[in-house]
Amino acid sequence: MQISSILDYIDNGHMALPEFQRGYVWGREQVRGLFQSLYRGHPVGSLLVWATDASTATHRGDGKLAPGVVKLLLDGQQRITSLYGVIRGKPPRFFDGNAKAFTDLRFNLASEDFEFYQPIKMRDDPLWIDVTEVMQKGNAGIGAFLTTLSQNPENLPKIGEYVGRLNQLLGIRDKAFHIEEVTGADKTLDVVVDIFNRVNSGGTKLSKGELALAKICADWPEARDTMKTSIARWRSEGYDFTLDWLLRSVNTVLTGEAKFLYLHSQGADEIASALKRAVKHIDTALNMIGGRLGLDHDRVLFSKFAVPVMVRYLDSKGGHLDAKTRDKLLFWFVQSGMWGRFSGSVESFIDKDLGILEQSGGDLDKLIGELRLAQGGLRVEPGHFHSWSVGARFYPVLYMLTRMTEARDWGTGLPLKNNLLGKMSRLEVHHIFPRARLYEANYARAEVNALANFCFLTKDTNLAISDRRPEDYFPEIEAAHPGALRSQWIPDDPALWRIENYRDFMEARKALLAEATNTCLASLLHDDTSWLAGSRAARITDRVLLGGIASEDEAKELEALNAWVAAQGLAHGQMAYDFVEPDTGEQRAIFDLVWPSGVQEELTEPVAVLLGESGELISMASAAGFRCFTSTAAFKSYVEGLNAPNTGLAAE
Repeated sequence: MQISSILDYIDNGHMALPEFQRGYVWGREQVRGLFQSLYRGHPVGSLLVWATDASTATHRGDGKLAPGVVKLLLDGQQRITSLYGVIRGKPPRFFDGNAKAFTDLRFNLASEDFEFYQPIKMRDDPLWIDVTEVMQKGNAGIGAFLTTLSQNPENLPKIGEYVGRLNQLLGIRDKAFHIEEVTGADKTLDVVVDIFNRVNSGGTKLSKGELALAKICADWPEARDTMKTSIARWRSEGYDFTLDWLLRSVNTVLTGEAKFLYLHSQGADEIASALKRAVKHIDTALNMIGGRLGLDHDRVLFSKFAVPVMVRYLDSKGGHLDAKTRDKLLFWFVQSGMWGRFSGSVESFIDKDLGILEQSGGDLDKLIGELRLAQGGLRVEPGHFHSWSVGARFYPVLYMLTRMTEARDWGTGLPLKNNLLGKMSRLEVHHIFPRARLYEANYARAEVNALANFCFLTKDTNLAISDRRPEDYFPEIEAAHPGALRSQWIPDDPALWRIENYRDFMEARKALLAEATNTCLASLLHDDTSWLAGSRAARITDRVLLGGIASEDEAKELEALNAWVAAQGLAHGQMAYDFVEPDTGEQRAIFDLVWPSGVQEELTEPVAVLLGESGELISMASAAGFRCFTSTAAFKSYVEGLNAPNTGLAAE
């Protein structure tokens, strides 16, 4: 079928996209490669469609289907969407992605190259023509292009060549795709999704969650958009969740299981009800975590996959808990985060904890007992604050202590509550001993950026202290705001405030932090400290964890980079990625910022941005399959390089 006919089919509702398809994920590299291949007559593959009755077909977007048989694209979405976007000058109605990928494509009549618009390079050069404009005007517009070109005498000898190239460009619309059809009464949605996954094994294969969502959308087409609304709301409030994560909570509410396969037999009404309950319980859990523990944004939500378990428990209790039960559940949440309960095989551990709740009739003591059995103890010791970096597991614990105990700001003397107003009152990480001074004294990076050297202050106070030595600014703080230093677990001995005694300061502060953590944990148990006593301490290691975000400045740089990537219409990366042993969940390293499935999900290789890291860490990340970048500039060049000229055609 000719490309022009395929686009007409889309416009009149005879061809659409099945609901289970992912959104548009191509970038400019692939779009340019597609047009270069079509222009040169290179093969670009065939299409696979599912021919089914329009009355029962669930499709993406708000476009109406024509009556009768409709063709739903199984393989070829990226190519057809790109062609539609460039030739029609707008996205198709089923579009969900980054329209910049096919906006402003240009063709050079002299070199016969395709590139996207660059003002400095192309603005005053009539040989760079707008491909969409050519496609829109067709033959009638060729005369106007030639008139413009003829105004420069140097172009006159080549007018004939240019006419041929313009016609060749227009001829892309007449290129034909071979179309294979999946049809027949036996081709159920399950069968078709299985076919889709097999033909897309090298490209955009559906994840387990997407596969489950595909089957849900067959009965409830609005499911995806309904879920996305909640995802967007949470993101606006500082929590970055995925559809898979939300669906996991829906699954636990409805089936009491973590594995998505248990959703397949559920009807639309049951799914809709479970989603409504899951969203309500997630809101409750986040309010509990933020209000009681002070963990009020994504970077400190260190046990994200504990939430589906909490959601199941809340649902079993009708969504209402008394204060003691609420706090015991939060005690379990904090403990699961500190020890990385869900950093390994997420699905297996969620299932295990759901099973404990089911078998015990919702006994939280059994759930906590499982953690103690796995860890050997739940009491925090000074050695647990040995870790370093903004991404360490105990970083959220330090933040929690600051919020729960209302530690005081050193500039104002006011408690650091979560309702402080003004951008200068936002909490920032402060290095108690300034980095510059410690590096001058030849302390190692892990020592300089150790958790025990961190505290949280308002932005205004952080700027005011700058890089002064504690021995200079601590006395001023104590004079102005007595007790403010102690509220942030600073040792009283002034001798420990000197650079040469930094290591002794660290040991003393670790002890204070451990004592404060256990006090906060005990308060969640309403002083029933049996869970914190009478057992050996949870595992402590003096091994320096590889990697990690060294400072608030580095964290901001990574966040800005992540936002820049998202602005290109590409995937969000994961900050402070917990690299663990899959079976045990033992933490091996922290990678600053990663895209485990590529910035173009499933189309590009896994990548990691590792700022100021050791060769050992870079080797570890590389061995794990990540392409590593050691500067934001190099990574940006890589992302921009995805738009570099390429005559090949990427997989869909």
